[in-house]
Amino acid sequence: MIKVYDRTVKAFPGQPLPAVVVVRAPDVTAPQVQAGIAALRRSALATGVLREPISVDVSASHRAARVMIAISGSGTDAVSNHALGLLRSRVIPATIGRVPGVDVQTTGMTAQSHDFNASMKSHAPYVFAFVFGLAFLLLLVTFRSIVIPLKAIILNLLSVGAAYGVLVLIFQDGRLQSLLGFQSVGGVTSWLPLFLFVILFGLSMDYHVLILSRVREAHDAGMPTDEAVAHGIQTTAGVVTSAAVVMVGVFAIFATLDMIDMKMMGIGLAVAVLIDATIVRAVLLPAAMKLLGDWNWYLPHWLNWLPRTSRQGRVAAPQKQRQPVGA
Repeated sequence: MIKVYDRTVKAFPGQPLPAVVVVRAPDVTAPQVQAGIAALRRSALATGVLREPISVDVSASHRAARVMIAISGSGTDAVSNHALGLLRSRVIPATIGRVPGVDVQTTGMTAQSHDFNASMKSHAPYVFAFVFGLAFLLLLVTFRSIVIPLKAIILNLLSVGAAYGVLVLIFQDGRLQSLLGFQSVGGVTSWLPLFLFVILFGLSMDYHVLILSRVREAHDAGMPTDEAVAHGIQTTAGVVTSAAVVMVGVFAIFATLDMIDMKMMGIGLAVAVLIDATIVRAVLLPAAMKLLGDWNWYLPHWLNWLPRTSRQGRVAAPQKQRQPVGA
């Protein structure tokens, strides 16, 4: 079905879906409303980015009218968004929006994409804050350290940032189009960045906790931090590598699909997991822990009330620190 659609579009190229202005009134065929729609049409054409064809459809009840206006650009690029902004901020308020008793709304592909992106941007900080806060608290309680969760968040962000960079390079800038079999639309699907952040942060944290658990066990058994880090990397390397190979292979399958959204998701996930399991976990994590040394396990004294989790999973009560003799 997708291949048939692609061949049809190539043989009969069209234009982006138009902006749709929905006009509601007690009677949209009234002279005042019709004059407002006519003024809307003239003002839209005067902008230079809103153009013909412009069509007007009236509902059977005469209580709603749909004005479809061709829009410049690809439909989701900066040109289209600029045209939409002019339509909403200048054209409509100065024409049909001034008619008493008329309610005007704007929709269409460009409007939906723009509004969805705006909603995602406004809510993304709450998602980031929740994920970061929950991860910090869980690692703080598990490893009794404030350095471990801070370092984990920074390293996980590196993996996510690398995935974002690859998506921009390939799909926004249009690199490797012939190799991967797609045509760039000049941007990344709006829902994908936040989706990738949540999924990749969870996967990265899984690797991180597995490695750090082995490191902490070795350190609690009496190993110096340097030796404990080496021990943790060695004992988890096989598991981490095997899991990464499986996930990269599965995600890479999505990159072979014709749907560009699925292709973006597959490439983003595969690249991020590959970078996370190799550069981040195998190089940056042990290097950071070696440089920090015993500071990895730093916990302020006012947090000593936190429960102490044993290696067997039991929770032991916090131990009071011994006072030096003569203190």
